[in-house]
Amino acid sequence: MSVRVGVIGTGFGARVAAPVFSSTPGCEVVDVVSARDDAAVATMCDRADLDLVSIHSPPFLHLAHVRRALVNGHAVLCDKPFGVDATQSEAMLGAAEAAECLHLVNFEFRYEPMRELLRALVAEGAIGTPEHIGWTHVTSGSRVPMRKHGWLFERANGGGFVGAWGSHAVDTLRVMFGEVITAAGDCRTTIPERTDADGAVHACDAEDGFSAWLILSGGVTATIDATFAASASLAPRLVVAGSEGVLECVGDAKLTLRRSDGTREEHEQPRADGDPHLVPMQRFAAVVRDAVEAGVAPAGSPTFVDGLACARVLDAIRA
Repeated sequence: MSVRVGVIGTGFGARVAAPVFSSTPGCEVVDVVSARDDAAVATMCDRADLDLVSIHSPPFLHLAHVRRALVNGHAVLCDKPFGVDATQSEAMLGAAEAAECLHLVNFEFRYEPMRELLRALVAEGAIGTPEHIGWTHVTSGSRVPMRKHGWLFERANGGGFVGAWGSHAVDTLRVMFGEVITAAGDCRTTIPERTDADGAVHACDAEDGFSAWLILSGGVTATIDATFAASASLAPRLVVAGSEGVLECVGDAKLTLRRSDGTREEHEQPRADGDPHLVPMQRFAAVVRDAVEAGVAPAGSPTFVDGLACARVLDAIRA
C-alpha cells in the first residue's frame, strides 16, 4: 500500500514537494491543486482515499488549509513559516490535537546531511561545551534579478525573510541547542518598492533582511545576520564556538572542526545541482511516509509543536 498524498500549492508544492513524494518509494501523489482555488482544495481534502495533505500555500492561507484538511481526519504536513504569527500557529496545533491527527511542519533542513553531521559532532562533545553561535546569510535572491512584488513582501500576509529563511535557522538552533529563552531582533527593508507582474508599483513593508540575538537554554548565545536583498550572494556561514573547539559550516557543503590543541578535521559534501531543498526534502519525505504509515511522528521529526515554538521566536525577532 502506498501513502497517498495530496499537495496544495503550485509553487514549492508543485516544483519540489510533489516530485519528491512521487519519487519516494511507498508514496503516490494523487493531486496537486492551487492554493488559491478554494473549490479544488475542498474537493481534494474531501477525498476518502487520501492519507496526507501536504500544504505549501502562502502563510496567510495555512490556517484555513490546515483546518480544511483536518475535517476528514487527514494527516497534515504544513510548510513554514507556520502561519503568519504565533496566534495562528497555536490555533493550528490546537485543531490538530483536537482532531487527533498526525501533524508535521516542513522543516526539511533538519535532514540536510551537513547539518546532521554538525549536530552529531556537537552532541558527542567535539567542541566541548557550546558557548556561542554566529550565522550569516547574504543572498541576492530577491534583488538579482529583481523579484516581483507579491505576498512575500507583505508583512500582514506572512511575508519577509524572518519567516522565509529565519524559520529554518531558528529550527536548526532549537534542535541543536535547546529552546530559545530570549529573542530580539532588528528588521530592515532595503528595497522599499517593487513592481508586480503587471508593472504596478507597491510598497514593501515586510523585511528583506534582519539581525537577531538569541539566548538558548544552557546559556548559549547566538547572533544571526541575514539579507535577501544583497547585490551578490555568498555561501551561508554557521560557526559554533565551544570550550574546546570551533565548528564552521560553509554553504552546507564544507564543515571544519578546529580544536583548541591546533588540530583540525574537515568534511566536504559537494552540493547537488539544482534546488538546494531537494536533498533534505527527499530524506524528509521518507520520514513523513513512515510517520503516516505508523500514525505517529517519530522522535526528532518536526511537528506543529515545533512550528509554534519557532513562531514565537520569529514574533519576538520582528517585534
